[in-house]
Amino acid sequence: MYYKAYGIIETLAPLHIGASAGEETGNLNLIFRDQFTQTGIIPGSSIRGRFRADMRSREKWTENNWYGHEAGLEEENLTTEGFVKFEYASLVWLPVFCPGQPRVLVTCRRLLKRYQQITGKPTVTESGKTKPAPLPQAGNAKLKRDRKFLFFNLGFLDDLTPNPDLSNWVPDGIELDNLVVVEDSEIGIIHDMALYRQPRTKLKNDVKKVENFFGVEALPEGSILVFPIAIKVEGWHPFVNQTSQNLYFGGLESIGFGRCHVTLAAEEYKLCPGNHTL
Repeated sequence: MYYKAYGIIETLAPLHIGASAGEETGNLNLIFRDQFTQTGIIPGSSIRGRFRADMRSREKWTENNWYGHEAGLEEENLTTEGFVKFEYASLVWLPVFCPGQPRVLVTCRRLLKRYQQITGKPTVTESGKTKPAPLPQAGNAKLKRDRKFLFFNLGFLDDLTPNPDLSNWVPDGIELDNLVVVEDSEIGIIHDMALYRQPRTKLKNDVKKVENFFGVEALPEGSILVFPIAIKVEGWHPFVNQTSQNLYFGGLESIGFGRCHVTLAAEEYKLCPGNHTL
């Protein structure tokens, strides 16, 4: 039996997880993407690695129990199953720049469906029974000023329908305005318009001469992601006496990438000693 929990990631800086930060021979270092929506993800292995490193710095030698024993060089049969399992983190809301208009956060029905499956929220009550709320339709929007159109760098959305219930699809503790749901087939194109991109150069060691020119892409600041967690035994308190903490994910931390705020939640599992979870 596994206890269910989940995590919400809010990016506080551009987030790059994909081609190695030291991969300076290619033209563009891409991020990992979901194969269906073509939107950015954080692999479960990257999440586990970050939690492992954080626990190692605080409680050395305990990380192998919770996250499994690592395989070492020339060592066989030392890997073990961890008590905590992470799946990949997918987008829930993605901030997009609109020229001459407010910034909007977009999503699609497929991403919202996974969010609901992981968190169990939102719900509705009918005839005394609680059940999952119906997914909002593509074209639904909750904007500060009602608009029928939204213009992006490479296109526009029309026939937007106001839906005040979209705020129910925002994770607890996060306040977002200007929400828009788009078609599953459109989210990939809008996602690529929203990505943070930075050109970089590699200089020769002895002279100021460009050896190679390449680019890096990243999820923008303000992106919201969700990931499920399965826990086999009690006693896992990754953030000690709290349920949220800033963590760095991915590469390029030294030049301002990767800072995120992570919030953990569960219904039946105590994520911090002495307190019930969210």
